[in-house]
Amino acid sequence: MDRIKILWVDDEIQMLKSHMLFLKQRGYDTTPCTNGQDAIDLVNDNNYEIVLLDENMPGLNGIDTLEEIKKTKPFLPVIMITKNEEERIMEDAIGAKISDYLIKPVNPNQILLSLKKNLDQKTLIAKKTTQNYQKDFLDLSNSLNSLLTHHDWVNHYENLIRWELELENLDDQSIFEIFKSQKKEANNLFSKFIEKNYSNWISNNDGPLLSHQIFRKSIFPKLKQHKPTILLVIDNLRLDQWNVIRSEFLNSYIVDKETSYFSILPTATQYSRNALFAGLTPLEIQKQYPEWWKYDHEEGGKNLNEENLLKAQCLRLGIDRPISYHKLNEISKSQQLIKTLQNHIHECLTVIVFNFVDMISHAKTEMEMIKELAPNDKAYRSLTLSWFKNSSLKKLIDKAAKLNFQLILTTDHGTINVTNPSEVISDKDTSMNLRYKTGRSLTFKSKDVYDCVSPGDLKLPSISLNSRYIFSKGENYFVYKKNYNHFANFFRQTYQHGGISLEEMIVPFVVLSPRK
Repeated sequence: MDRIKILWVDDEIQMLKSHMLFLKQRGYDTTPCTNGQDAIDLVNDNNYEIVLLDENMPGLNGIDTLEEIKKTKPFLPVIMITKNEEERIMEDAIGAKISDYLIKPVNPNQILLSLKKNLDQKTLIAKKTTQNYQKDFLDLSNSLNSLLTHHDWVNHYENLIRWELELENLDDQSIFEIFKSQKKEANNLFSKFIEKNYSNWISNNDGPLLSHQIFRKSIFPKLKQHKPTILLVIDNLRLDQWNVIRSEFLNSYIVDKETSYFSILPTATQYSRNALFAGLTPLEIQKQYPEWWKYDHEEGGKNLNEENLLKAQCLRLGIDRPISYHKLNEISKSQQLIKTLQNHIHECLTVIVFNFVDMISHAKTEMEMIKELAPNDKAYRSLTLSWFKNSSLKKLIDKAAKLNFQLILTTDHGTINVTNPSEVISDKDTSMNLRYKTGRSLTFKSKDVYDCVSPGDLKLPSISLNSRYIFSKGENYFVYKKNYNHFANFFRQTYQHGGISLEEMIVPFVVLSPRK
């Protein structure tokens, strides 16, 4: 095994021979050094893996030496060792990007622990993570057969997300492949669970909160507190994506409530987001407001009346204070709202719809560059985080906190990375979505779909008396027989929505208060 090279800088290095012998016996070769200038020269001429650096040395002190080392070797880990517990010294060392800070006198085991933490941390974490997952693997697998309620499924999905975020960074991808198979099995069983229970949920209100219920049951009660409130709807935001951007909110906000709800079927903007703002099922929207509903085969935007639907719902709920609605799909609109946000403090509710995550998922389908940037869920989450950190939305949220806005964050539905093409045959009036179809003449593989022959049972409008809906399950996506291979390859591993999966249906709902 290769030995690890250490540089130890201390003006009293002779007194540390026993420490260096202790480290040598454990695979560390230590180069002694008595002053800062020699340390800088040694670092420039050698490839050390870590530096132990005394803070209080004559001549060039530890802080100055550290700064010079970082100029040429910015990623070289440095452990600062000092007798001085003065806060200013610690702050200077931390500001200069030390890897650890130890107070003299130090014993050999203390040094060894710090070295392992900095040099072997990734390996140790990976080993422990793998061991923990192997212990939990059987529990996750066995519990699949006992998930009887929607609460059970939410808890299971949250556990899967937790493991996915931990396992995705392991060098050993074989463990992650095992996890992916486990997640795929979960989605298959979840589809069966939805087939068995969904019609009862939406017909009898006997189940989880659904899209058309979330405003009345979870948002409206918050408005009674008479705080200025923003409802932020980030289109296509999955629960795992919320998990990776969550920390970015915590500089400005405190999380008061963190839960989830179920998107209705189809998990598509036309249905789920209209239902959210209307407080009605799609069938009820079509019957009560036919002028605001467009069928899938009709031309024109399907979400052009969200503001009208929202105001109609607020009227039914007896909300008589002002509300405003803002759909931000251009940077200029975001910047304008940031400038004028203080003008909305008097409102009962300020609704903001942000489409950027939706734009990423569509761009992945249409642009080769985005396909390269986000080939899988890990990269898709990373791209979402990178966007959010530098986005106008982040600036808007920071401004909202300063103005003391309560923030309610949610989405309309999620997306899934599709991998398995499923052939479908239909007529020209059938919807174009890759995850669901609605129309009169549909031929399909029954094992791949949830087939709804009576749309009214799912509170969905029908184009005609004999039209039906089919929903793609798991990672399937619909492809027409004509040019099948071309379109199967074109859409494989793109992010789609409209069907049945954990990723599409179980979505975040979060309430946050501004930090004082």
